[in-house]
Amino acid sequence: MTDFAAARINMVENQVRCNAVTDHALIAAMSAVPREQFTPPANQGVAYMDQDLGVGHGRYLMQARAFAKLCQAAAIGSADTVLDVGCATGYSTAVLARIAGKVVAVEENPALAEAATASLAGVATVVTGPLAEGAPKHGPYDVIFINGLVPEKPEKLCQQLAEGGRLVAIVGEGPVGQAKVYVCAAGTVTSRVVFDTPAQPLPGFEIEKSFVF
Repeated sequence: MTDFAAARINMVENQVRCNAVTDHALIAAMSAVPREQFTPPANQGVAYMDQDLGVGHGRYLMQARAFAKLCQAAAIGSADTVLDVGCATGYSTAVLARIAGKVVAVEENPALAEAATASLAGVATVVTGPLAEGAPKHGPYDVIFINGLVPEKPEKLCQQLAEGGRLVAIVGEGPVGQAKVYVCAAGTVTSRVVFDTPAQPLPGFEIEKSFVF
């Protein structure tokens, strides 16, 4: 067993399973996907640390614990079509592709989108564009997964949910936000809080400030 493989097993056992993550398909996916391969060489030695992992361009792979709990909250099925928002280098997409029927990833940074496209060839579709706009041409989606902190309900993304679809995101102004599940039913989107966690903010979701005269 390589050092990376051992570290991956330790991550799953000590960061994921011990935090009430019981979805067997998700655990198997995270046990199989080599996180270090989606990490710049300088950070590969810390690829399995219990922290958000920098991948350059001011972007991060989400901490394994928070990522796994958010995936589990989305209740992803093997026939679901999933939109992965802010995929960065593509690690989250690679995991999601093992548990869903189809995955579309959106990334607005050209360098990261190029890296994700190369890593995910034949696995998922990568769309380059603004994260907050999603990828409506490929929808609607059974699940929308947002890789980071957003300040409020992402309205444009919620509009891309199929009936019964779930959007999961960490919402707040940081550094700690609330992980929420938004569910579309009969044209109405409701939400519930599932846990609190720190997360790195995603670009493009900033609230425009209004001026008072």
